[in-house]
Amino acid sequence: MTAFVFPGQGAQFTGMGKDLYDAYPLARTIMMRANDILGFNITDVMFEGTDEDLRQTRVTQPAIYLHSIVASQLLTTLRPDMVAGHSLGEFSALVAAGAIGWEDGLRLVSQRAQAMQEACEMAPGTMAAVLGMADDNVANICNQIDACVVAANYNCPGQVVISGSMEGIELACKALKEAGAKRALRLPVGGAFHSPLMQPAAERLQAAIMATTFRTPQCPVYQNVSAKAETDPHTIQQQVLQQLTSPVHWTQSVKQMISDGATCFYEFGPGDVLKGLIRKINPEVTIG
Repeated sequence: MTAFVFPGQGAQFTGMGKDLYDAYPLARTIMMRANDILGFNITDVMFEGTDEDLRQTRVTQPAIYLHSIVASQLLTTLRPDMVAGHSLGEFSALVAAGAIGWEDGLRLVSQRAQAMQEACEMAPGTMAAVLGMADDNVANICNQIDACVVAANYNCPGQVVISGSMEGIELACKALKEAGAKRALRLPVGGAFHSPLMQPAAERLQAAIMATTFRTPQCPVYQNVSAKAETDPHTIQQQVLQQLTSPVHWTQSVKQMISDGATCFYEFGPGDVLKGLIRKINPEVTIG
């Protein structure tokens, strides 16, 4: 069985999508329509912007989403049996499965990015990568810290990203190193994504999510919140809302997809971050 997967924030690079835009009329049509929807030429930033330009959350998220949508729609000879996306990538996965339209997805992603940026300004926070420690141990140590810090991204065995307040991350990194983590490194991100500090963003985004039409997908969507095959539109909609303040269960999602029959994974979007994570989760599957 074939699985399509879609990356999240951090996969962006200068010039992203330019090759697709130049080579395919469909890519140009989608990207020009995206410029209209967003109200600014995101293609200019994608093709010619600096690394700093592309790191702005309001640009990064729709840029990665747009690249993923174009790349997946250009592949017309293969259809997925299941889909999943890492954090932001879940919106691309929902489009690939037919659960939402790509234009609705772009509007949601743009509003999500703005809401998250505002939440970051309201409650400054950060994230850190923890290497060489079991998932449960990372989560347990975070739970013992007397400040806001949680396990946010379960990326692959031995790699968990934690998220929280500046104080929480500092205390957790110290405690994790003392407990045997190989490394606990602050990441260059603008906020505490997938933590309770994103609650204002979730509240702001709720009306937009509830106003979006979610359809029964053509194949199961393995969502970050549950790491299970979801096909009920209401459940999918609710978990999209919960995603902002909940952990990304990527390791668990990939393991469940493989358990449910996935043998080949295709990544759509800038870079190949997910391919590397999937190989670490299960080196025996085929990466397309």
